[in-house]
Amino acid sequence: MNSALHLNLRRRVAACASAVLLSTAVVPGVLSVGALCVPVSLAWAQTPPDRFVESLSNDVLNRIRSDKSVQSGDFQQVSKFVDSAVMPHVNFERMTALSVGRAWRQASADQQKALIAEFRTLLLRTYSGALSQVGDKQVKVRPFRGDAGADEVIVRSEIVGGRGDPIQIDYRLEKSGGAWKIYDVNVLGIWIVQTYRDQFAQEVSARGIDGLIRSLSDKNRQFEAASRS
Repeated sequence: MNSALHLNLRRRVAACASAVLLSTAVVPGVLSVGALCVPVSLAWAQTPPDRFVESLSNDVLNRIRSDKSVQSGDFQQVSKFVDSAVMPHVNFERMTALSVGRAWRQASADQQKALIAEFRTLLLRTYSGALSQVGDKQVKVRPFRGDAGADEVIVRSEIVGGRGDPIQIDYRLEKSGGAWKIYDVNVLGIWIVQTYRDQFAQEVSARGIDGLIRSLSDKNRQFEAASRS
């Protein structure tokens, strides 16, 4: 994996912890990369996409501010938090499939499962350290210009408050089972799926699908070792 590209993405996303535990999640992710929270409710399922993003993201920020163990970046605590709060609102299988690209269809069920698990861990380890930077930031959604009745939309927002200029965060959402799900996040002009797709394509081309899985696993071990040092 291109270390320089990965480091650049990490630095950009670290500026806004609410976006993806991307991811994210934002993006297993991602890299949410931008919203953690409460179980999906009927009220939220019927909420317009821009209001959904605003309510969910600000709820996430408030919960991070009240949870010191998550703010500390402790991986186990962040992992539990993401599983209970982020995953109900993210189509992470789709995010992973889009990031892997055409090779996803060639992967076996076991390989797909491994890719999802390693990608989730990569995103969590990349973004967990940014959670202490939440401060007094809030999410402000920009005027929605799409069709709120469509099955797929883009919601544009920015993180405001504290020092510095607003941070651009955009979300690609799909309507699944009557509820909105995040499947891609744009941080400061960079869509997470596209960024990882370029890197993953190089890995698959050079070493195959198993090589990509090993690369992700190696990167995760490096993060783990660094966190212990």
